[in-house]
Amino acid sequence: MTTTELLVATEDPYVLAEGPFWDAPRERLLWIDVEAGLVLAGTLAEDGTITVAESISFDGKVGAVAASEPGDWIIALDGALVRRRPDGLIEPGPDLVPAGSGRRLNDGKPDPHGRFLVGSLRMDGASDTEHLWVVDEHGVQIIDEDLSLSNGLAWSTDGATFYSVDTERRTVFRRFWDVASGEAGTREAHIHFADGYPDGMTIDAEGHLWIAVWGLGQVHRYSPAGELVRVINVPAPFTSSVGFAGADLATLVITTSYRDHDEAGRTAYPNAGRLFTIRPGVVGAPQPLWSGRIPHATERTS
Repeated sequence: MTTTELLVATEDPYVLAEGPFWDAPRERLLWIDVEAGLVLAGTLAEDGTITVAESISFDGKVGAVAASEPGDWIIALDGALVRRRPDGLIEPGPDLVPAGSGRRLNDGKPDPHGRFLVGSLRMDGASDTEHLWVVDEHGVQIIDEDLSLSNGLAWSTDGATFYSVDTERRTVFRRFWDVASGEAGTREAHIHFADGYPDGMTIDAEGHLWIAVWGLGQVHRYSPAGELVRVINVPAPFTSSVGFAGADLATLVITTSYRDHDEAGRTAYPNAGRLFTIRPGVVGAPQPLWSGRIPHATERTS
């Protein structure tokens, strides 16, 4: 695909597609349908279309997925993390959100060292006590515990700056990040949205953030200084996340949702819930893989 035009990439729509993750060792795209409890893997064709190769159903809401070098998946499932081996074996990891709390895990990603960061949200509305954790073989540490709705995550190309989205506050934060230790610096506001709600986020090789703006049907590109430099309009108001994909990382994948549309909205936006692709003229920064390490995993069969 050489066009810079936006393309409808998937045949099927999803209730709440999220979390596009380029699994480079296997040259495939991973993404989720939060509400349907699905983790999907697909191939990205040269024409920009995406074909589903595998769809795995889980009993619960899936908040995020990432892959390790050997092909294990780490999955945020309801309030816990689980590992799925390539053979389908499921290993439970740490429980982060108490059952029955009305909360669940949301967006998550590996940092440049392979640690997994994941946040939470309250399912019946905004909060001011949502968490962001970092998880590795040494345990679980809290980074934030005063968020409204923890969402998109990204790191600068040198790994020294960590960006995170607090959706209901319409704010993107930034802070220093020590890649070697996983220690976070003091948080400060970086970007504020007057309209729409920032959701999923990624970064390109030039250090610019790409942010899906829920409610506007847009993806925004911001300079390292926090200046809005580009807007991509998407014919689906509930744009949920973005990620670069393909062997050259030159294709931007945009996920969307139809969950909050009524019947009239579904008619007005027939492609809501589908994935879209575009070659925006810049390439993405390589997506770190998960290290494969989480604490206290005990095998059980799926």
